[in-house]
Amino acid sequence: MLASMTDTELVEIVDSAGQVQRVVARSQMRVENLRHRCVYVAVLSQANSPKKNASRAMSAESRLIVHQRSASKDLWPSYWDLAFGGVCSVGESWQRSALRELREETGLHNVELIELGSVQYADAHTDVVGQAYVAICSQKQLEGQLVNVDGEVVAFASLRLGDLPTWLSQTNVCPDSAAVVAPALVALMNN
Repeated sequence: MLASMTDTELVEIVDSAGQVQRVVARSQMRVENLRHRCVYVAVLSQANSPKKNASRAMSAESRLIVHQRSASKDLWPSYWDLAFGGVCSVGESWQRSALRELREETGLHNVELIELGSVQYADAHTDVVGQAYVAICSQKQLEGQLVNVDGEVVAFASLRLGDLPTWLSQTNVCPDSAAVVAPALVALMNN
């Protein structure tokens, strides 16, 4: 079971500014709902070559790659998610964590990340200080390339960015990515 494999993983517990306070087992972090570092990577598909500027590359017609989480996840099992990502490893940089998570959950590598900014999210189940990114890929780059490497993803789907509000209202979506990633994508789309 995936959740049991990650119980002993070490996690940095941080303050609200993201400064490491101590390191604990992931299981303790979850039980006590301790603040930790997390990354989010939204993957957008463009009809032609990706552009370096995220706001110029995005439109209502852009496609967002969403995924359904495995039933064995330790948080929000079987929910759909707007972003790939997860808990940062001890000592891992934001960008390295984002690239690792993207590779593990999609098989994508050699992808340029565009920083969306720092994020914070807390509820009764999780408390994170994070960094959000977007990876803009061509449709050709994604065709037949998405593969679940680590068992954390059970399905992929492509969603027209303009349909995001309706999809969010009709789907069980991870609350953190809905709260921090969706507004960033909508803001970029409207620029």
